[in-house]
Amino acid sequence: MNIRTAKACNNITVLTLTLELNHIFLFLAVVSPLLVLARAWRPSVPYHGWHLAALVVLAVTAVAWFVWPDASGYVGGAAWLLLLFLPAIGLRKVNELAAQGDYESAAKLGTALQVLHPSAELREQVRLFRHLKSNRGQLRAFSSVRADHDSAPSIRRSQLRSAPAVFVLILVNVLVFLFEVSVGDWNDPEVLHRIGALEPYAVVAQHEYWRLFTALFLHGGFLHLGFNLFALYLLGPPLERSIGTIRFLACYLISGLASGAGVVALTMVGLVQVAQVIGASGCIMGVVGAWAGFLVRHHHAPFAKQRLANIALIVVIQIAFDLSTPQVSMAAHMCGLVAGLFLGLILAPRTGKSLR
Repeated sequence: MNIRTAKACNNITVLTLTLELNHIFLFLAVVSPLLVLARAWRPSVPYHGWHLAALVVLAVTAVAWFVWPDASGYVGGAAWLLLLFLPAIGLRKVNELAAQGDYESAAKLGTALQVLHPSAELREQVRLFRHLKSNRGQLRAFSSVRADHDSAPSIRRSQLRSAPAVFVLILVNVLVFLFEVSVGDWNDPEVLHRIGALEPYAVVAQHEYWRLFTALFLHGGFLHLGFNLFALYLLGPPLERSIGTIRFLACYLISGLASGAGVVALTMVGLVQVAQVIGASGCIMGVVGAWAGFLVRHHHAPFAKQRLANIALIVVIQIAFDLSTPQVSMAAHMCGLVAGLFLGLILAPRTGKSLR
């Protein structure tokens, strides 16, 4: 998410960012349950209890919107956190414990999760784990499964180590943000101007082209930084492993530069309102686009079509968020996405590594 900071007094800027946080949670509390509902009624989805939780989140959010609209995002976000996010994380942990053969811990965690996610499927899982725990013969029968999955944590750690570019980019963004905090208020346009925010007229009239680069590492607060780095953490490593570190860095940085250049060009022709632009999300959308380009090049690979569909869903959600959020630069996102798509098509190895 790229934050566009208008030249306004500090108290107005802080108020705008506070309302933005409420808007973000409101967006999550509406879109996430709708996605769950779209998936939960498919025959291939085992946990049909999810659609009940999604309906409850939507109902709570709707009531909050009518009763307390200025805080409806926080109320709906809390419902989303308790009924959808935490159960999803907890169930993943339950499956990991079961895969490692720790059926006692899996049963205990599953029992606790039933408070938030009281589905028949989860109850069956808990009963199965208790049965496996008490039946030593079946535990031995499942020992091969346990051995296979015991290596999963080490595999995940090695996969993180195999994405050095993502690690370095996350580290650089955090260090730059700490510098940004030490300089002054990250909501102050003057501070952002001094440390390198993208300003179209400064780039064109004063030839400060370096702003196209420095703006990619500036962020408008912890939430802004957190969203971008979380997206990079999720999307970056598998792409880097698939196309290589150098190609990944090229996609990330060139997409970010193209994102800023696109904003400058569109501002000069009057299609985009003049504003300061900061944030790494032009680069992140470039990663999304590069993923799409890579998958198009290797569309015969296993799960390629499914992953392309997931990318299309990400783009649709991003567009919906951009259209509903005035402080977000949709131009930066779309320019980064298009640049990443072309880079993915061009830079994707002809014999790509397995999609992981």
